Amino acid sequence: MAGSTWRGRSVLVTGANGFLGSWLSKRLVEEGANVVCFIRDALPKSFFNLSGTVHKVVGAHGTLEDYSSVERVLNEFEVEFCFHLGAQAIVGTAERSPISTYDSNIRGTWNVLEAVRRSSLVKGLVIASSDKVYGAKDQLPYTERDALNGLNPYDVSKVCADLLAQSYFHTYGIVLGIARSGNFYGPGDLNFSRVVPGTIRSLVRDEDPVIRSDGTYLRDYFYVEDAVEAFLTLGANLDKDNIKGQAFNFGTETPTSVMDVVDQLIQLSGKKGLKPVVLNQAVHEIKVQYLSCEKARAVLGWRHKTDLREGLEKSYAWYKEFLS
Repeated sequence: MAGSTWRGRSVLVTGANGFLGSWLSKRLVEEGANVVCFIRDALPKSFFNLSGTVHKVVGAHGTLEDYSSVERVLNEFEVEFCFHLGAQAIVGTAERSPISTYDSNIRGTWNVLEAVRRSSLVKGLVIASSDKVYGAKDQLPYTERDALNGLNPYDVSKVCADLLAQSYFHTYGIVLGIARSGNFYGPGDLNFSRVVPGTIRSLVRDEDPVIRSDGTYLRDYFYVEDAVEAFLTLGANLDKDNIKGQAFNFGTETPTSVMDVVDQLIQLSGKKGLKPVVLNQAVHEIKVQYLSCEKARAVLGWRHKTDLREGLEKSYAWYKEFLS
């Protein structure tokens, strides 16, 4: 049981008021963990705040780029386990501002790794990587055996973070696992440049949804609560020799086009008079990305539970209420 794994343990979540971090922190509180949340910016409308999680955790403010802040939090709150999710997570933002992205995603990761290495209390670490680390491939789906070939600023920042984690495991024996996931979606994502929240917001406002690409790009859309379960499952099994130091792909293994996602949301909204506006302006983005999760099934016994239709229904209902 996950509950017996986390109950009473001091668990640090970096990026705790981000999209995935909000849901993971909420779940850890429900599992009985003593949750310490490392947060840079206050986000009043984040799911972290709206769900009430903010009132049930220790909030530690600082930046991942500042090593002393990371070390202080691990030490003063006697952290036993860490989920490192804190990062600049938007591809477009990374392209506009690569230096700050490299600083937070690369320096931030080596600071967490080094602070964990020097801690006598931390017994495990899960690092959030991404399917973007694999880059463009002719052979799909991606498997964990594929080389890391990300080329654009966000992708490269995640490749570096992934390799740093591998380095700290192989050199220093830090007990860690690496989670490479598909595109998260679900209630609480306030990055409206992403297709699911952006489309829902347009539909709620009775506006034609906008597609930045040509609509044919294929992605693995991964419901946020399934992602939380994946991260907790990996964390709970890090004491096993065939799991520690390993990378695992997490997703649905169901590549879906942007246009299909938008069409499903239009159907769900009942506003069939609204039509997508296709801008075809996406640049430096990989056309097709999806993951094999065979390793996660075989080694961790994990599989996703929420199909796209169900996840989109839950998302639409949440945003409709939130935006009203």
